[in-house]
Amino acid sequence: MPYFDVASSAPLHPVARQALQASLDEGWADPARLYREGRRARLLLDAAREAAAEAVGCRPDELVFTPSGTRAVHLGISGALAGRRRVGRHLVVSAVEHSSVLHAATSYEGAGGGADGESVTEVPVDRSGAVSPAAYAAALREDTALACLQSANHEVGTEQPVAEVAEACRAAGVPLLVDAAQSLAWGPVAGAWSLLAGSAHKWGGPAGVGLLAVRKGVRFAPQDPADERESGRSAGFENIPAIVAAAASLRAVRAEAAEEAVRLRALVERIRGRIPELVPDVEVVGDPVRRLPHLVTFSCLYVDGETLLHELDRAGFSVSSGSSCTSSTLTPSHVLRAMGVLSEGNVRVSLPLGTPEEDVDRFLEVLPGVVAQVRERLGAPVTSSAQSTAGSLIVDARGKRCPIPVIELAKVIGDVPVGETVTVLSDDEAARLDIPAWCEMRGQEYVGEEPADRGTAYVVRRLA
Repeated sequence: MPYFDVASSAPLHPVARQALQASLDEGWADPARLYREGRRARLLLDAAREAAAEAVGCRPDELVFTPSGTRAVHLGISGALAGRRRVGRHLVVSAVEHSSVLHAATSYEGAGGGADGESVTEVPVDRSGAVSPAAYAAALREDTALACLQSANHEVGTEQPVAEVAEACRAAGVPLLVDAAQSLAWGPVAGAWSLLAGSAHKWGGPAGVGLLAVRKGVRFAPQDPADERESGRSAGFENIPAIVAAAASLRAVRAEAAEEAVRLRALVERIRGRIPELVPDVEVVGDPVRRLPHLVTFSCLYVDGETLLHELDRAGFSVSSGSSCTSSTLTPSHVLRAMGVLSEGNVRVSLPLGTPEEDVDRFLEVLPGVVAQVRERLGAPVTSSAQSTAGSLIVDARGKRCPIPVIELAKVIGDVPVGETVTVLSDDEAARLDIPAWCEMRGQEYVGEEPADRGTAYVVRRLA
């Protein structure tokens, strides 16, 4: 069964498995002890740190291991903000950061991180998912304590202009924390970043290992209770076998990265090019050039994302989605929302190292039929609740979840004269994103929204 979701978690690399098994016998002792077993454990830990630091592009004494990538992000943000408290309390993040960054920002803001004014600024992105270096630089202030920018987006694969943003931060005297979880397998992060976080299970290492690099000269004050482990920056007994496996697998995937990047990029290009030809009403999202080599994301109109993923699973393909319909809260993906692209029927394909061409070809064979089946299933039982009002229509889709409001809109748009409007009443948060995205795809005019009883009224004018 093809597994196409390494952006969530990669299978354990064979090198990681070998290193884990070997170090279970040698790395169980306390590396802080001076007896023989402790010295062996310390040697393994030091060697792993050196290997990881070389891959990251920092000094070994600048890197510590953490219990997860999320923990690395949280430790990095809290420590950097605390270390620069005298400078200010302002934090800058992009609108498409991983939830670990955004949750840390929300927690900081909620705890009174900026009592003297706005504490967190989110820098918007363009439709490809990238920040503008100029816009990011404009968000920096005299009281900015820390800036955060991911190296590449976890949902759509767009690479961020880290080097340019890092230069702007350096000129402003602001440290930049980079969440490099998605890109470390493919190479070191360029630019003069100050802090960097990563997660081993993203590159084929074991889960439960993260890393945090803090450059020398960066003011950093750990906020956890004092601990002698990992330079006082990550408390608790080190999981040496897992750390050794994480470092070994990072070195191994880097050795394969150059060749595999070329091969997987070609397979992704095939997916990007063929899907719009094979499946009608599809939007491929993310930057077509500045992107991770193994990841592609697309959204299908009139499709329930959760149902689509289940049907692809039944067909033998493991993929993921940023669609609002896969969330228990039924709210759109914050990444897709920030980009202003279609969120319904969203599919993310991220190919593991060694993916055969035949698997991609079979995915392209299966997908059109699966999408057609889901659309038929969703569209058949739906009856439009349209009422004519002086040449315009009102569609009441309240109580119906994505993608039904957009399906209702598509059914009746041809029933109004050119220049007249269709008003969609919906209480689904996803409609705020999907109806404007549908208008852009279909060449219709999105007039806007206004409050309505038990929901929101979305107004669309027919242009064609």
